[in-house]
Amino acid sequence: MTLIQELIHQAGTGSLLNAQNIQRFSPAEIREAIQSLVATEQLDLANALGDAGMSLHPHSEDILAITSLLAMMNQDWPLAVELLDDLMVVQGDKTPPFTYVMMVRALRCNLDPARALEIACQGLALYPQQLELLAEKLSLDDFSDSMLPTAGLQH
Repeated sequence: MTLIQELIHQAGTGSLLNAQNIQRFSPAEIREAIQSLVATEQLDLANALGDAGMSLHPHSEDILAITSLLAMMNQDWPLAVELLDDLMVVQGDKTPPFTYVMMVRALRCNLDPARALEIACQGLALYPQQLELLAEKLSLDDFSDSMLPTAGLQH
């Protein structure tokens, strides 16, 4: 039985999402099930499965990646930043450009442009040709330039 079939069965019997029933599925299977649920707009179930996945596999790259995206969809920016921080630790020096881009966006939405610029620069040091990171950095540079208290000052 696939995880989606298991979830439908549990819902049909009125059972709550049970982590014990989910633990026999791999983090990749849980991630794929969450993706399917999001694609069919079953967001409450996707979020519940994400919570169960985090309780079972808190250091899994698959689970951290999908739950950070869920947090972003839910506009829970502090949680998204926390999960992406954890994901970047797990990925280490193999952190892909997509993770950097998502972290920059989460930090911007979490009203932390200084750290967003720092992460964009870190990502560009590894991936200098990554256009989305470059665009984010340029936008953040423009923002930080507009915040400088030099308006109207002449030297």
